[in-house]
Amino acid sequence: MEAPPHPARSVAVRRLLPTPGEKERGHLMARKRGRGVAGCWYGIARTATVDRAGAWVEIDDGGTAKVVTGVTEIGEGILTVLAQIAAEELGVRPEDVTIGDNDTARSPEAAHAGATRQTYMIGNVVALASREAFGKLAQVLADEWGVAPDTIEAASGEIWAEGTNHKMTMDRAVHFAKSRGVVPLGSASFGTDTTGLHPVDGAGRPWQAYVFGCQVAEVEVDTITGEVQVLGIWAAHDVGRAVNPKGVEGQIEGGIVQALGQGLMEDYKLDKGVTSTPGLAKYILPTSLDVPHITSVIVEDPDPIGPLGVKGIGEPAMVPTIPAIMNAIYDAVGVRITELPATPEKVLMALKARERVESERRAAAQAAE
Repeated sequence: MEAPPHPARSVAVRRLLPTPGEKERGHLMARKRGRGVAGCWYGIARTATVDRAGAWVEIDDGGTAKVVTGVTEIGEGILTVLAQIAAEELGVRPEDVTIGDNDTARSPEAAHAGATRQTYMIGNVVALASREAFGKLAQVLADEWGVAPDTIEAASGEIWAEGTNHKMTMDRAVHFAKSRGVVPLGSASFGTDTTGLHPVDGAGRPWQAYVFGCQVAEVEVDTITGEVQVLGIWAAHDVGRAVNPKGVEGQIEGGIVQALGQGLMEDYKLDKGVTSTPGLAKYILPTSLDVPHITSVIVEDPDPIGPLGVKGIGEPAMVPTIPAIMNAIYDAVGVRITELPATPEKVLMALKARERVESERRAAAQAAE
């Protein structure tokens, strides 16, 4: 693994840098590099308590489709993922799928947008509802063409019977079905196998699906200032099945940047219940200049329970980042940072503590001679 050139840091550590006088006295900066690795597992879709989702899907006039579910889009791209899932199941193009009213007063409940459950729970329920809608359409055509329903296939807005010359556009197929009194509509719910936990010791299976990941971090530690520069992160994560690979990479990169901030910069403080870090002048966040080169490796180990084989990648992307960085710091300079964030001050204190211990050990050895 070749480390990319590291960008400039935004963290203000200039006051710790050697003064011109120190430089003139030969006080040269010493940077040391190290690598660290960390792994993680993460549970998705609770079985300790009830987790559920519902959806309606209709293949509409014009060969388009609409999906109605109470999903909440908080910026992670779930609407795009649902459109892709419905399109694949129905044989239409993703741009022909409309995600309908997401107000839970007028749509099936999809529960909360958190815990890395959106693709797993809502994606699976949309797939099931889509399959029911497509099944109704396929049955009408199978009866008309005299073929088995499972020979009916569709893609890119066209539908046909395998091994025959029967084929038409999805637009015509929907019109034909409705002329026979059939609306290709599907509904479904998807829930976890709620098993609960042991009431005394909490033993049990709290999650329905598990994802696994591993990350390697390479850092450079300035032994004069204590500043830590993350040069690169290599991240391999199991997502079950990548519905949108670019979206998965975006989730991984976002999680790593968030964890990098928590590990090296962000230090939220409260004073008697009131924040003492109310602005970015005191509460430091990573900027684009702090983001290292990130290499994402998508591992697909399909979930055996869900109909799509998908799992999820939200929080799991940030779980191994901090321990990987801390292990890399140890590999670089031989000190363990046990309290976050690993600010330059804490790294310097750890280095000086180690030097003090080593000095005392040398003195003791010399005295014993």
